[in-house]
Parts: sequence; C-alpha cells; structure tokens
Amino acid sequence: MSSQSPRRVVSVLTLFVLVSSSLAAAAAAAQTEPEAQPPTTHGVCGGPDVGGRCHSVPRALRLKLIAIPAILLASLLGVCLPLVSRSVPALHPDGDLFVVVKAFASGVILGTGYMHVLPDSFNDLSSPCLPRRPWAEFPFTAFVAMLAAVFTLMVDSLMLTFHSRGRGNKAGAAVAHHGHGSPPPQVHLHGHGHLDDMSEPAASTEAVGKVEEDDVEAGRTQLLRNRVIVQVLEMGIVVHSVVIGLGMGASQNVCTIRPLVAALCFHQLFEGMGLGGCILQAEYGARMRSVLVFFFSTTTPFGIALGLALTRVYSDSSPTALIVVGLLNAASAGLLHYMALVDLLAADFMGPKLQGSVRLQLVCFPAVLLGAGGMSVMAKWA
Repeated sequence: MSSQSPRRVVSVLTLFVLVSSSLAAAAAAAQTEPEAQPPTTHGVCGGPDVGGRCHSVPRALRLKLIAIPAILLASLLGVCLPLVSRSVPALHPDGDLFVVVKAFASGVILGTGYMHVLPDSFNDLSSPCLPRRPWAEFPFTAFVAMLAAVFTLMVDSLMLTFHSRGRGNKAGAAVAHHGHGSPPPQVHLHGHGHLDDMSEPAASTEAVGKVEEDDVEAGRTQLLRNRVIVQVLEMGIVVHSVVIGLGMGASQNVCTIRPLVAALCFHQLFEGMGLGGCILQAEYGARMRSVLVFFFSTTTPFGIALGLALTRVYSDSSPTALIVVGLLNAASAGLLHYMALVDLLAADFMGPKLQGSVRLQLVCFPAVLLGAGGMSVMAKWA
C-alpha cells in the first residue's frame, strides 16, 4: 500500500460519518413541510409520542449519557482484543484457536446483516408514514442490498486486478532490462566440461526461485485482499453504527433505550472482534490501525451525540428520515452479507487450513452458528 493509503481511508470514512449529518438536516427540513407527511396518529408519523408512560426526557437523557461511554468502551475492547493476540501464542493468526474465534466473529457479522440491518431497512421503507407509491409497490430494500453486494464484488475484483497488472508490468520491465533472448547467467562459464555438469543444478535452482517468487506474489495478493476486506467492511459497519446511534440519540422512549444500551454494548463487542481479526490479518502499521479502531469505536457514540443535539428537529418517523435511513441500511446489509459470506467465511472454509482438517471444520461450523445465533437472539432488543 502507498504512503497515502491512510489519508485516503480517513477521507472516505469521514465522508461516511458526515452522511448522518446530511440525513439529520434533510429530516429536519422535512419537518417544516407538513404536506409531505401523512396525518399524524398518536405520534406515529412525523413526531414523538409524548403521551405514553415510557416517554420521559430526563430519564432518556440519563440513559443516553450512560450509553455513550459504555458503547465506546465495549467497541474499543472488542476491536482491540484481536490486535493484542500476537502476544498470546494460542491466539496467533496461524493458530487453530484464532481460526475458531474468527469464525465466531464472522457469524456475528453475518447475523448483524441479516437479523439487524436488513429488517430495519424493510421496516423503514414499508412504513405507513411513507406514500404507497412507489415505496409499497417495489422491494427497494432487496434491490438496493443486491446492488450493494454486486458493487462490493466489483470493488474487490478491480482492486486485485489493478494490483496484479502493476506487478506484471514490474516483472516485464525487469525482463526487458536484462535484454530479450540473452542467455541465462549460468551459461557464461569458462570450460565446456563444467557447463553440462552445472545445467541440472542451475535448472533446479531456477525452479526453486520461481516457486519462491510465486509464493511471495501470492502472499502479496492475499495481503492486498485482506486490506480491501478491512476497508470495505469498515464502511458498512460505520454506516450502520451512525444510523442506529442517531435513532437512539433522538428517541425519548425509555422502554426502548434501556434494553438497547446493553444490546448495543454486546453488539459492538462481538462485531469489533470480527473487524479486529480482519485488521490483524491485513498487517497494517500502527497509524492505520489507530485510524480504523478510532472510526469503529466512535461512530455509534457520535451518532448518539448527534441525535441528542437534534432531538427537537429530528424525527426518525419523518418520511425523509425513513427513506434515507432505509436506503443506507439496505446498502449496508448487502455489503455485510457479501463480506461475511464471500470474503470471510468462504475464504476461510475453502482455504487450505480448514480444508486440511475436518476436525477444525467441525469446530468452526458451530462457532459460526453460535455467533449468528447470538446476534439473532439479540435482535429482540436491538
């Protein structure tokens, strides 16, 4: 990766975080257009329900102020645990235990996409607060999720293609430098008798060198793919984290916020473990790791703080907010589905380590189900 890579990643991640600000501004503008909103019934569309026993501004504020540091610490703990695993021999990336933990974390990411993000998008885009045409006449959630998955595949493929072409051009330049058709270095020997004796060892040495070069190139390609996985996965997680934090920060429903605080802490802990494992395999330097950890850990608290600041003007049931949040969740869901199934689970289970051990496969399959099952149970509260 070039020296400008951390700067590019910071810029892109900052852009994704600022999407939430645009969302809030658009939703606030929608509040001033009464003709764009269906009739309000018990505070369901366009504004909060202030008549229920669960509505309490002081208690909701207290819970949000507790949630910000709690979720921040859980996120930091989850994403940093795999990064310090190199000091623990049992958790080394080449060890079996790390593979099992990564399978569990991949199941968590898969469960997040299917059981949290995708249902939220369906709920938003099928809300009675939206006009029936076109939102009730076409499955926009599934369509956008499909496009996001294909777009992620395109990014993954094109990055690897450009990398391979770059390596190929460098190899071609090296050959041209030595000259076309020039004899190999082993030919320039004095004495005809020694040439025949040296031909076989020279060929063997050349073959070994070729194998080593291929191994190095394969390692570089895999490293690049690991880095692409980290960056794309971080994008999907950042979008979802800001959106869910924004909704929680703007809510005044104590009955909703109280279980959501605990659920989000566990959610960020396990999701951070999955992301941290990918960051570890990407072999980033300290600076790039710090950037990725910072954005993952702070996006949900940032969303909560933003929702708190916009409580009076933002409503998560306004048509504009429902459309923007629903589409963002759909895109995030498609991205997470592709990353979890293709780049994480399929890459590991079809890789040489798991294919060479049936016992390890039989341990990793329950780990995946345990991670996805845990997130499925947590969907009851978050």
